[in-house]
Amino acid sequence: MDLAYGKCWRTSKKDSWKTTLLLAYQSLGVVYGDLSISPLYVYKSTFAEDIQHSETNEEIFGVLSFVFWTLTLVPLFKYVFIVLRADDNGEGGTFALYSLICRHAKVSLLPNRQIADEALSTYKLEHPPERKNSSRLRALLESHKSLHTALLILVLLGTCMVIGDGLLTPAISVSGLELSMSKEHHQYAVIPITCFILVCLFALQHYGTHRVGFFFAPVVLTWLLCISALGLYNIFRWNRQVYQALSPYYMFKFLKKTKKGGWMSLGGILLCITGSEAMFADLGHFSYAAIQIAFTFLVYPALILAYMGQAAYLSKHHSTTYHISYYLSVPESVRWPVLGVAILASVVGSQAIISGTFSIINQSQSLGCFPRVKVVHTSDKIHGQIYIPEINWVLMVLCIAVTIGFRDTKHMGNASGLAVMAVMLVTTCLTSLVIILCWNKPPILAFSFLLFFGSIELLYFSASLIKFLEGAWLPILLALFLVTVMFVWHYATIKKYEYDLHNKVSLEWLLALGPSLGIARVPGIGLVFTDLTSGIPANFSRFVTNLPAFHRILVFVCVKSVPVPFVPPAERYLVGRVGPSAHRSYRCIVRYGYRDVHQDVDSFESELVNRLADFIRYDWCRVHGVDSTNNDDDGSRSCGSSSDCRLAVIGTVAFSGTPAFEIEECVQPASVSVGFTTVESVTDIMEMEPIGAVERRVRFVVDDESEADAQSETDIQLREELEDLFAAQQAGTAFILGNSHVKAKQGSSPWKRLAINFGYNFLRRNCRGADVALKVPPASLLEVGMVYVV
Repeated sequence: MDLAYGKCWRTSKKDSWKTTLLLAYQSLGVVYGDLSISPLYVYKSTFAEDIQHSETNEEIFGVLSFVFWTLTLVPLFKYVFIVLRADDNGEGGTFALYSLICRHAKVSLLPNRQIADEALSTYKLEHPPERKNSSRLRALLESHKSLHTALLILVLLGTCMVIGDGLLTPAISVSGLELSMSKEHHQYAVIPITCFILVCLFALQHYGTHRVGFFFAPVVLTWLLCISALGLYNIFRWNRQVYQALSPYYMFKFLKKTKKGGWMSLGGILLCITGSEAMFADLGHFSYAAIQIAFTFLVYPALILAYMGQAAYLSKHHSTTYHISYYLSVPESVRWPVLGVAILASVVGSQAIISGTFSIINQSQSLGCFPRVKVVHTSDKIHGQIYIPEINWVLMVLCIAVTIGFRDTKHMGNASGLAVMAVMLVTTCLTSLVIILCWNKPPILAFSFLLFFGSIELLYFSASLIKFLEGAWLPILLALFLVTVMFVWHYATIKKYEYDLHNKVSLEWLLALGPSLGIARVPGIGLVFTDLTSGIPANFSRFVTNLPAFHRILVFVCVKSVPVPFVPPAERYLVGRVGPSAHRSYRCIVRYGYRDVHQDVDSFESELVNRLADFIRYDWCRVHGVDSTNNDDDGSRSCGSSSDCRLAVIGTVAFSGTPAFEIEECVQPASVSVGFTTVESVTDIMEMEPIGAVERRVRFVVDDESEADAQSETDIQLREELEDLFAAQQAGTAFILGNSHVKAKQGSSPWKRLAINFGYNFLRRNCRGADVALKVPPASLLEVGMVYVV
C-alpha cells in the first residue's frame, strides 16, 4: 500500500484546471447523491400535517425562503467555506476533527500513545502564534479527565447519528417513488417495490462501489440538469414572480401566520440539507477545490432552481387531494423518464451514505470503539472502498423494517431530519474547538461560529425533537444503543490495557528462561501479539508456564492505531531488540492510521521479516561501525534492567559496507536521530527515512560466498543472526494471541458489573475474534486463555 493514495486526489497550484474539473465531476456521484434527491420529499414532508397550502401562497413562499437561506447558510457558507478547511491531512469527518483535537491537546483516551508517534510525517502540527486564551482552553481540557470522556461521547454520538442516517436515507430516498396513485394502491405497490430495490441495493455491496461507480457521476449530473430544466420550465410557465420568495421577509411572514405549526414544519424543511455532511466526510477522496466548485457552480444552483420551480407550480395549484408530490410538477410527457432517472439517483444517494457508514464503522473499530467486524477491501487501487458483511445485512434488515413499519415519508423524514441535525451540531461544536486549539484563532471567532450556526441547527433540531412520537424516536433510540455498545467496548478495552500494563513481566524473567529451567527453544518464528508498547505481556508468561518452550525467533508485535488518517509505509514499523542479540527477541510496533488498509497475513509476515532483517543490519552497523563509542560486547548492548532497547523506525534504507541484502533499486541512506522517548520508557528512537517518494522493495538474501570473505567477528555474528532469522522463517511462523475473559472485580458498582460481565463479554463472544481481524491462518494460531479482573 502506498502513501500516494492519501494524496492522489489533492490538487496543488501546479495541477491544471482540467484535473480539478475532472475531480469535481467525479465527486457528483460520490458526494452529492443524497443532497441532490432532497427535492423529492422536502415539500411533501413539510406540508404533510403541520401546515396547509392556502390561496395566498404565503406558506409555500415562506417554505421556499427557508429552503433557500438554509441551503445558503449551512452547506455553502458553513461547510464549503469553513468546515472543509478543518481537514486532517486531506481527510474529513467526525473522526478527522477528533484526531486533530487529540494531536493539539492531550485529550485522547487511547492508552498506548507514544511520543515517537509525533515524529510521523503525517502528524504535522501547524504552529501559528499561540494565544493566551487558546493555551488556557487547552490546559482546561487536559486537566480534567471528565472532559476527555465527554468529548469522546460527543464524537461517538455524532458517529452513531451518521450510522442512523445511513439506515434512514436508503428507505426515505427509495420510498419517494409514488406517482399519482391512490392511497390504497400506495401500500400495495410502492412498499414492495421499495423493499425490492433495497434488497438489490444491499446485495450488490460486496462488489464494491468502484465496479459501478463509473456511471454514478453521469446519473447525478443527468438528475441535476433534469431538475434544473424542470425548475426553469415551471418558473416561466406558472409564476415568474416566485423569485420574490427568496427575501428573508417571507420567513418572518410565514412564522407569524403559521405560529407553532410553522415551527413544527421546520422538521420537513431541514431535509433540504441532508447529505451536506458527506461533503466533509468524503473530502479525502477529492480535493477542497473540486468539492467547492461542484457545489457552488452546479449542485447549489440546480437545487435552488428545482425548489423555485416546484414552488411556482404549487402557487398555481391549490387543489391537490393527496400528498404534495414532486412528480405532480413534472409534465406528463416526461414524467416516466424523470421517474426512471429519480430511481437511479436515489440508488446513488443511498450508495454514498451506505459506503460512508462502512468507513465510519471501520474508523471506530481502528480506534477501539467498536467490536471487531470483518472488513473487506473491495479495491486495490482506490483507498477507502470497503465492505463489511455484518453491517451490510443488518442495515438491509433495518431499512426494510423501517420502510414497512413507517410506510410514510413523513415519519421517515422526521427521523432522518433529527439524525442529520444531530450530526451537524456535533460538527459545529468540534469545529469551534479546532478554530481555537488548532488554528489558534481568537476565541470570539469560535464563539461566533458556534453561536450563529449552532442557533440555526438548534432551531431545526428542536422542530425535529418535538416530533418524538412521530418517527424522531428511532434515531434517538438507535444512537443510545450504539453509543452504549461503543462506549462499553472502549471502556473495557482501556481496562484490559491497564491490566496488562500492571501485570507485565520484567525483562530479567525473559532473559532467565533457558535450558536450566527446562525451557526449550523450538525452530520457527513466534509472533506474540500484545497491546503493550513495552514490557513482556502477561499472556506470554502464561504461555511459557503451560508449554515450557518458545520459538527460536521471538517477536512481540503491537498493532496500534495512531490519531492520523494514514501512516506512510516507510514509517510504519518501529523495531527494536528485547534483550541481547544472542537471545533473538525483538519488539515490533506496527502503526496504522484510522483510514489505513491493514495488510493480509502473508504480506504482513514477509514484510515483517524483511523489516527485522533491515533492523538487524542497521543495528550492527550502528553499534560496530558508525557508532564506534558504543562498540561493546553483546551483554553491554542489552537494554537496561527493566526497559527495552532503543527502537528504530525502519523503512527501505541501504547501508554502507558489505551488503547482506540485495536491493532492486538504488536507495540513498538517511539516518536521523530523533531522541524521543515513549510514555513507557523506551530509551531512544532512531528514525530512518527513504530519500524520494518512490516505493522501494528490499529483498534480503544470504550470500554463501560472503562467509569466506568475513574479516571480523562482527560480520560473522551479523551473518549468523540473519541466517537464524531466515531459517526460522522457513521453519514456519506461529501467531500467539490472547483469548481473554473479562470480569469486574469484587466491590464494583452494579453498572460496571453489568457493562463488563454481561455487555462486553456478550459482544466479545459474538464479534469477530482477533485471529479473524488479523487474518491468521488456523493452522498457525496459538491461543492463550487469560482472565482479566478489572
